[in-house]
Amino acid sequence: MTVLFGQLFTGISIGAVLLLIALGLALTFGQMNVINMAHGEFIMAGAYTTYVLQQSITGAGLSLVVALPVAFVVAGTMGALLEVLLIRRLYARPLDTLLVTWGVSLMLQQLARDIFGSPNVQTRAPELLTGNVALPGGLTVANNRLFILVLALAAVAALTLALRLTPLGRRIRAVVQNRDLAAVSGIATSRVDRTTFFVGSGLAGLAGVALTLLGPIGPTMGTNLIIDAFLVVVVGGIGQLKGSVIVAFALGVLQATGEYLTTLSVAKVIVFVAIVAFLQWRPQGLFTLRTRSLA
Repeated sequence: MTVLFGQLFTGISIGAVLLLIALGLALTFGQMNVINMAHGEFIMAGAYTTYVLQQSITGAGLSLVVALPVAFVVAGTMGALLEVLLIRRLYARPLDTLLVTWGVSLMLQQLARDIFGSPNVQTRAPELLTGNVALPGGLTVANNRLFILVLALAAVAALTLALRLTPLGRRIRAVVQNRDLAAVSGIATSRVDRTTFFVGSGLAGLAGVALTLLGPIGPTMGTNLIIDAFLVVVVGGIGQLKGSVIVAFALGVLQATGEYLTTLSVAKVIVFVAIVAFLQWRPQGLFTLRTRSLA
């Protein structure tokens, strides 16, 4: 039971990281059908925001608390600028958005190298998040993993409530279901797109802050994460938040089980084979979006 619980929590913690990485992408990719390859660099921006704040704020705990909203705003602003300057002109050409945002990601990586240097840098974790929580039966849970799990669930809850209860959320859902009908109903779809991109990119910034607790950060850290984020969104179903949540934790548990039984490389192969098999059986993803489109 000890081993089983340990592996289960490891899988849940991996799923929490995947969920934080993919949450913002589920919002932007699901609503606007934009293949944003620069999403990983918004995660990097959030991580470097934490690093910069720690240079001026001595307390690691206080700097982490301040970094969460600041990273959200920094990454969100970068996403809003990207939408206004480039993506807005390419909504009808999704493949062009892939190429453009890939170029933007390379530019942001080089900018990070010019400012912070090529070597990875390390941030200080708060003392509260460096130990373990002892549970009955000799089980231990890492504090930093537990914090990331709570942060991911809080982000999902906040986003769900915003989409369901606020006027902005209702406008976003209207645009997702039928953009043309929303436009003729008086909804400023361009403003909704800009706001959605801000929120989605801001969530990527939060993921960057969380990832500083797990290891060093560098200019190419986003490149290693963007594929996993897209897999979670696609398998969960385009524009389906609940699908992304379920798939993130399912893939995390599957990967943790594979790592325990085999090796890290083999576990990655098992995850990819499972994804391919699932998409062959259900190419639309775990959940599908019901719309009022006549097409």
